[in-house]
Amino acid sequence: MDARSAAIEEMTEQDKATPSSHLKISFYGAVEFRNDQVVVSTCKMEVYKFPFDIQSCNISFKSVMHSDDELMLVEFTKNVDLTKKSRQTIKTQYEWIFINMSERKKTINHFGFNQTVVVYTITMKRRSVLYIVNFLLPILFFLGLDFASFLLSDTGGEKVGFKVTVLLAVTVMQLILNDILPPSSDKIPLIAIYCIGIFSLMLLSLLETILVMYLIDKDHKSTDKKEENQKLNENPEDKQSPLLCCCTRIRKLIPSGSAEDTVKEDQSFPEEGSSGPHTEVSLVMEKVYEELVFADLV
Repeated sequence: MDARSAAIEEMTEQDKATPSSHLKISFYGAVEFRNDQVVVSTCKMEVYKFPFDIQSCNISFKSVMHSDDELMLVEFTKNVDLTKKSRQTIKTQYEWIFINMSERKKTINHFGFNQTVVVYTITMKRRSVLYIVNFLLPILFFLGLDFASFLLSDTGGEKVGFKVTVLLAVTVMQLILNDILPPSSDKIPLIAIYCIGIFSLMLLSLLETILVMYLIDKDHKSTDKKEENQKLNENPEDKQSPLLCCCTRIRKLIPSGSAEDTVKEDQSFPEEGSSGPHTEVSLVMEKVYEELVFADLV
């Protein structure tokens, strides 16, 4: 019988191993042909519980064209012996831990005749320690740092900057998770819900800090305005208009002469009926000053 008459349904790449050219013939007439193959197969993964998931992958053997009358497929051994034999054969396990291997037989009818299919189911468990240490715990530590930032003062901008930095760090971890998770699951993985929950808590914490700083700044402005109004009430002289203050300063800056100069100025002051530029300016200034004093008294 040609070795290519049996096929593996889940195989995705052609076997590159060198085919065996030896046969084993027993004294009672049995002929055994062994052909080891490196199989690359497809397997639908359920990553809802990632990285604590357990996956089961099938490898199905069936004849390409022969019926059960022409070719009968027989299973290797019992499930317990098969698992034991597999544990002895597997040398390295890397990311996965081998749990067990089981087999079952089913009959199909594709070409008008019955064919036997032998299905081997391999059950594996993912190693979760590395994901816990490198992913889950760091995100939890970031959440602890965000909560610890509540001990910082709200008056400065360091608190907001610290929270934004931690939030960006969690965003980078989510991008790494997107590269790790296989997109073959129908449900949202629990680890994605875990990251979204922590990200939401940190975002609410940042919004709360911004709101508190806004209220504190608003309260400071209101307090400063009340203190300014209180000082004005205690010192009514500060309520004078700028023009009155300006006139007062001008009067203070005018040098005071001797008594004789004052008398001379009074004698040389034009009479009421006289006219002149100095007279008109003096009368206007005196009138403005009287109105300002009257307005201040009122």
